Amino acid sequence: MRGLKLDNLDFDADFNIDDFSDELDIEFETRYIKPPKAKEIAEINLKYSKAEDLARDITKLRDHRYFVIINGTFVFGDFIEAFLVGNNIHVKRMTISTLSLSENNVDSLANLLNGGYVDELNMIVSDFFYSHERNNLIPYLYERLDKNNRFQLAAASTHCKICIFETHCGNHVVIHGSANLRSSSNIEQIVIEENKVLYDFNNEYQNHIIDKFRTINKSIRGKELWHQVQVENLEGAEEPVKARRRRQKKELLN
Repeated sequence: MRGLKLDNLDFDADFNIDDFSDELDIEFETRYIKPPKAKEIAEINLKYSKAEDLARDITKLRDHRYFVIINGTFVFGDFIEAFLVGNNIHVKRMTISTLSLSENNVDSLANLLNGGYVDELNMIVSDFFYSHERNNLIPYLYERLDKNNRFQLAAASTHCKICIFETHCGNHVVIHGSANLRSSSNIEQIVIEENKVLYDFNNEYQNHIIDKFRTINKSIRGKELWHQVQVENLEGAEEPVKARRRRQKKELLN
């Protein structure tokens, strides 16, 4: 067998470390980008049927990735609440993209907002779901979640199932997979990972969707407040001079 001749190897190959970036430096409109340097993340493979059990068993978050197979009884929405409450995690901002959800999911998210576990919640649902539930679940969703200007709902042509959130302790969590918030009676998969690069990527395009397809005009409250101030000013203002003179003259004639 002939040995490998080192003089046949090209050690001057055109390799440039500048072709790779330390950060995901992209613009939303850019088609071709530099691939970011891969970061080693500890990966753990799991199988679960109950959301509470999975939430309890995730003991490490920073720089970890969990690949989970779940059965049809697993409720993804229940996992989010159980994970935050069980681990006393407080979130600055959470964005959920889902094809559909249930009334129980709405109640679960309301618990997180009312309990102080989530400061701001944004949700993107499919326009198909929004159209079919506009007279049923959508009004209930507004009633339960639209409190103190901390919630936004967008409806768009999306089939994504992603939940991202930034915690007050500096973690950037991305949960993605095939599962909607509610149970589906099917085997599904989800990935849970703490990954700021992936978080920033998803956060950027989701913000574009929310800005364009939002259903809550949050500025209306400011307009209503100013209108009320104007009304109060008019009601409390002194009577104009000409009007007062006409009134006084009329009183004298009577």
